[in-house]
Amino acid sequence: MKFFEEHSNEIIISGVVIVVVAILRIISTKIVRRFAKTSDRIEHRTNLVIKYIHLLINILACIAFIIIWGVRAKDIVLAVSSIATVVGVAMVAQWSILSNITSGVILFFNFPFKIGDTIKIHDKDFPVIGEIDDISAFYIILKTTDGEQVIYPNNLLFQKGISIIQNNFEEKEFTD
Repeated sequence: MKFFEEHSNEIIISGVVIVVVAILRIISTKIVRRFAKTSDRIEHRTNLVIKYIHLLINILACIAFIIIWGVRAKDIVLAVSSIATVVGVAMVAQWSILSNITSGVILFFNFPFKIGDTIKIHDKDFPVIGEIDDISAFYIILKTTDGEQVIYPNNLLFQKGISIIQNNFEEKEFTD
């Protein structure tokens, strides 16, 4: 009982943070699903974006709990520097994966092509023309006219020019 009396403010504020996190997760899920429905996005891609947003909300909640419970600055600095070191090494080793995830989220909310479209990727070394079979968090799967399946990383889509070949074979040029 003494613990609850001494830390009643922290407990109440922590409860408020939990409620706010739950509300933010519900609202963000509804917004992303509404966006996906109005723009004809695919369900598994919608779920990936929702997971990324929920992860961000959870990280912010953890930071809020650290502040609420008054962890000493010395301890926070030690923990953050240790985590930053491990994450920094991991990010250098895995920058490509993070880049592809970020590109996948950007492609979900704002991309000029969708599954079923035929696109041409203007790559000097390896130009590709194919129909989009799937768009995932890490890569896009293209099926060429030869029946070959090409897996193309999402981050490269932002570095190359892309033409969308419409059903009437008109081309619209999109470059970044």
